[in-house]
Amino acid sequence: MADIEIANEALSLTVTTTSGAIWRFISRSDSLETPLFREPSQGRERPALKSGCFPLVPFGNRVRHNRFSFEGREHLLEPNMDWDRHYLHGDGWTSEWHLASHAKGEIVLSLDHRGTGTPYAYDAEQRFSLAGPTLTTTLSVTNRGEFALPFGLGWHPYFPLTKGTTLKAAARSYWAEDSSWLPTVEHPVTGDIDFSQPRGLPRRWVNTVFEGWNSEAKIYWRESGISLAIDADPLFSRYLVFVSDPAFDAGYDYDFFCFEPMSHSADGHNMPSGGGLVRLAPGEGLTGSVRYTCHRS
Repeated sequence: MADIEIANEALSLTVTTTSGAIWRFISRSDSLETPLFREPSQGRERPALKSGCFPLVPFGNRVRHNRFSFEGREHLLEPNMDWDRHYLHGDGWTSEWHLASHAKGEIVLSLDHRGTGTPYAYDAEQRFSLAGPTLTTTLSVTNRGEFALPFGLGWHPYFPLTKGTTLKAAARSYWAEDSSWLPTVEHPVTGDIDFSQPRGLPRRWVNTVFEGWNSEAKIYWRESGISLAIDADPLFSRYLVFVSDPAFDAGYDYDFFCFEPMSHSADGHNMPSGGGLVRLAPGEGLTGSVRYTCHRS
């Protein structure tokens, strides 16, 4: 495990090789530092679920019944968490990454995954770079297996949630979920999860994939006057909003939420359209970037 830091006059970023996670992402102004991603837990451990953000690779979310068919082959997945019966969020967040390079304003991490419990064998790379008030995150994956498979990319950032927090992220529709946290029926966006205009986050359970995103979003914290503009490559045409609940997480106090840029839908493996997943033959790759720009009013 290693922590690596880069910083400039506007931002500070700490990345850990454990889970390939962003541990801290800070806005800097004179002597004032303000967290832009959730402040992590204290101590030496680096659990992904307590980080600021972790990667979703070779895909994110869940696959119904941990199985899917692709080009005449049946594939099985094994659960990777003891509290969820699904194979969850791929392997990037449960793996130790390697530091490939570290320059003044850039960190590159790499992962060679040849694990068990999944048909996926792949190489992945994350590139983090700072330029003025902007953090650019780039995630790449290359199929190193013996046959083609559907791949997807995403990130799982946690953001501070305050009484004055608003989110703007226009979308066409959203998926209702069942008791297994998997999508059921697609609906037009409406009500307290319509983020086409700035809106506060609901104080209730939300675990929703939104379709038809234009790859732009804005988070604003009224108390600090700070906003974070999110600009993603067109590959990321979906996002997931997660607001937990004290009944699910006993320590949760509506103090963070997740806004997850994703290239595909949850359980896209079992959707006739593929849900945005991309077929990669052996040796083929997929790359996407998301940019976070901090503004102070």
